[in-house]
Amino acid sequence: MLVALGAVSGGSTLADAARATGQPRATVRRAIQTLERLGYVAAEGARFVLLPKVLELGYAHLSGRAFRTVVQPHLADLVARVHESASVAVLSGDDIVYLARVPTERIMSVDITVGTRFPAYATSMGRVLLADQPEERLDNITPRRLSRHTVTTTAELKAAVRRAAADGYALVDQELEEGVRSLAVPIRDRAGRVVAAVNVATHASRATPADLVRDILPALRETAARMEADLAYVHGPSWNGSLPETARLGR
Repeated sequence: MLVALGAVSGGSTLADAARATGQPRATVRRAIQTLERLGYVAAEGARFVLLPKVLELGYAHLSGRAFRTVVQPHLADLVARVHESASVAVLSGDDIVYLARVPTERIMSVDITVGTRFPAYATSMGRVLLADQPEERLDNITPRRLSRHTVTTTAELKAAVRRAAADGYALVDQELEEGVRSLAVPIRDRAGRVVAAVNVATHASRATPADLVRDILPALRETAARMEADLAYVHGPSWNGSLPETARLGR
């Protein structure tokens, strides 16, 4: 079904999917409704498009020149400007999944690579991604203490996500791991929907939260804007955060 939905640029209609799969429309409708509930598919008018969450089924974005190839050079430019590590991630369930990364030095106890997952609630990228979701989704997330700074209640998490939505960025101060501060902004599609996030992470000894906002945020926002422009150009005028033809599942 996912392959059928990705077979047409700009998404497939119910009739398109039924023809491609050879299944009755009622069967296809039920399957698509399930994929929508799971976050793999979104309705765009009469069409259905694949969302970045299909990465967790095989990281199809990484197989071609699509998403990763577009954002990686911009990450490299950002790191050259700010001299700190930078990454791009998407939301997958209650986690973030790293799509691209340019490190400077290892500042965490774990080695972060493409495909690494972290709880969204304790990360800056996770919070800007959650800020574009219905708030009731946060009721299903139970924060647990990862450091002495981690938010541990749903009320605290909701307040932090609301702040990220209002500010247009999220700053997480040593909540995922002691000594690590990170700042993230969203990456949006043409419709304004958040499809990914980009961040800069640093050791707490090198920059205060105020330093990050003053010195890093402008460069981070510029980088996100360039990524959005290039993604829209590469994927065409109808780009809406769905998988491009060059990175369809199974290709």
